[in-house]
Amino acid sequence: MAESDQEYGLSPTHASQRVDAPELSYQPSDPGSYSPTIGLIGCGGITEYHLAAYREAGYDVAMLCDINVDRADGRRNEFYPDATVTNEFREVLDDPSIDVVDIATHPKERVTIIRAALEAGKHVLSQKPFVENIVVGEELVTLADMRGLRLAVNQNGRWAPHWSYMRHAINAGHIGNLATADFSVQWDHNWAADTPFNDVHHLILYDFAIHWFDIATVFFAPRGPLRVYAELAKSPTQRATPPLLAHVAVDWDGGQATFSFNGDCPHGQRDTTTLVGSKGTLRSEGPTFSEQKVTLSSERGEAVPDLQGTWFREGFHGAMAELLCAIDEDREPENSARNNLASLDLCFAAVASADAHEPIRVGDVKRMAE
Repeated sequence: MAESDQEYGLSPTHASQRVDAPELSYQPSDPGSYSPTIGLIGCGGITEYHLAAYREAGYDVAMLCDINVDRADGRRNEFYPDATVTNEFREVLDDPSIDVVDIATHPKERVTIIRAALEAGKHVLSQKPFVENIVVGEELVTLADMRGLRLAVNQNGRWAPHWSYMRHAINAGHIGNLATADFSVQWDHNWAADTPFNDVHHLILYDFAIHWFDIATVFFAPRGPLRVYAELAKSPTQRATPPLLAHVAVDWDGGQATFSFNGDCPHGQRDTTTLVGSKGTLRSEGPTFSEQKVTLSSERGEAVPDLQGTWFREGFHGAMAELLCAIDEDREPENSARNNLASLDLCFAAVASADAHEPIRVGDVKRMAE
């Protein structure tokens, strides 16, 4: 084979010069003096990370609510021993000292609570996925606007250190115009077999992949997705009932994105994100969602930022911090419910495509498949 043939289709490889990474404000930012009282409604397993992040940030959580009062009591004893515990969410909403509510229940129960919270004059941070019906989500956004309140969604992945650094790098122009985004995740989701999540058929594309769909819309913003094609399959060795394998291809306005998910990977787990732009490439890779190395490659050379923090700690801190800053500064939060509806548009279209085995235009599907 001729020397030129050996390089067919590839640019010549050269050792990239190591350069200093751009300094970007990727860490969560707290409001200056605004220190509201927070109530948590729903004290399930994930709220361990909510409360740990809030305690570390110095937030005032004064009420904890769960239909299982023992569960709420356990969270109080571990994180906020002076908080009040109740099993009736309306007691939280009726308390005039509560300014902000973090609603961490399951989606079907959450809409009623979000609506009641807004009607009670509370700012709201909703667990993800925000709603199962886009029309209902739009109604809640309108209600928040009418009441002069802020409604945000806990898309905590936006503040995972690697994704947060990448989105700030894109916004700062370090890779130019984004052309492609490729996500590949291999992890073990079989824990769901022993939980109620085992009954969620679209566990991967809906409950899990919403983080990836959401961050893709952030990376490409303000451009929107056009069409999506998705497929599901069961791994021959999985324990969980829902399909744990999925792949998704999305046509964007001026770009493309691919997503590959394998939730039945007990060994050699890996999570990678590759963003290619007109001026550079951002790549993040690691064995877990929190252990990630980011590389920024451009004509300047290769830059590797020394990232601090983890997805869950900075993620849950960042989602609430952005809401509090938005309230304090009287502006729309970056993770607003209005903004998140674009992510749900993509998610719902992917689910519909997997069911229909055909491409779906993003925006045509208004509700999550049963």
